[in-house]
Parts: sequence; C-alpha cells; structure tokens
Amino acid sequence: MEKQKIDFYFTVNHKYFAPEQLSFLREKMTSASDERYLLLTSLELRDPSVMQIVSLLLGAMGLDRFMLGETGMGVLKFLTGGCCGILMIMDWFSVQKPAKEYNFKKVMEILL
Repeated sequence: MEKQKIDFYFTVNHKYFAPEQLSFLREKMTSASDERYLLLTSLELRDPSVMQIVSLLLGAMGLDRFMLGETGMGVLKFLTGGCCGILMIMDWFSVQKPAKEYNFKKVMEILL
C-alpha cells in the first residue's frame, strides 16, 4: 500500500485506535494490498467518544456492550440494570478502551 494512502487513513482515523496500536497497524498496512485499503476505508469503526455518550445515556440497558459485540455482557446489564448500577458506572470510565480494541480487531481481520 502506498505511503500517502496510509498517512491519509491515519490522519482521518487516528482517534479510533490507542496510540500503541498505531505503529503496529502502520507496519501491517505497508505490506497490505490496495484492495485491503478499499476494505479498510469502507469499514465502520466505533467512535470512542460516541461510545462514552451511549454508555452514559443507555448503559443500564447494555446498549454500549451490544454495540461492541459483547452480547453476554449486554444481556447481563440489560437484565440486571447494569448490575444495580455497578457495571454501568464502571463502563462510564472504561468504555473507550474496549471501543478502541474493537476497532483494532476489526482492522486486523481485514489486514490478516
């Protein structure tokens, strides 16, 4: 993949990944084909800031966990009201990290 395409991708999407993941992704993207770049640009990534807002507003219903593909935790939070609010409050402070890990996993599925 061309360096310009990689730089443009990271300019637009750097907020979706943790800083320690960016260099690893850049390395993997240099050896990827241009077809993979098209798949990457069409991939819908989860915005950590939006996930934070969803967690604040609808965290008791488990919507934040459902959006990250964690169905089991989503059902648990839905049925127990966020485990009486404990999980909900924990997610208010930690939901951005799982969102970035979710994005990293999705991109790696395309690159590998």
